[in-house]
Amino acid sequence: MNVRSIVYLDGFIAGTIGATIIAIWFLFLDAVTRLPFYTPTVLGTALYLGPEVLAPTDGVQVSLKLILMYTWVHGLVFIVLGEIAVGLLLLAAKKPNLRSGILLLFVILECGFVGTAFIFAEPVLHELTWPVVLLGNLLAAAGMAVYLWIRYPNFIIKA
Repeated sequence: MNVRSIVYLDGFIAGTIGATIIAIWFLFLDAVTRLPFYTPTVLGTALYLGPEVLAPTDGVQVSLKLILMYTWVHGLVFIVLGEIAVGLLLLAAKKPNLRSGILLLFVILECGFVGTAFIFAEPVLHELTWPVVLLGNLLAAAGMAVYLWIRYPNFIIKA
């Protein structure tokens, strides 16, 4: 296997780890607070039917079709993020002066995600509170970082 294939595979694995962690996080929260698979149904409804369908007082009925459709998109987004993370990690290894900029980019992306959700999907945030979403994203990012730290121990960003 050539180096380029290994890099793509690592991005795929890192993204899959992140997607799985956040899915398990919300499955756990849903099982404790509501119905299992409630969150992917809400997000699938917002993505495919529009966020205006989610009124704050209305409940959402769990839908296997929406769960599968949303999970597909969710997985693809995280795989792309995994590929980007590996690319940035390798870039930081070649140009150490970019390391703090890449770390800042991560923080901006995390905050930007929650801010974008506030602007474009406010009804979703009535169903899923922003601290829970942010914590889930941080857990996913941590899982991806651990995998990449194991795979590339010499490229870790030093503070």
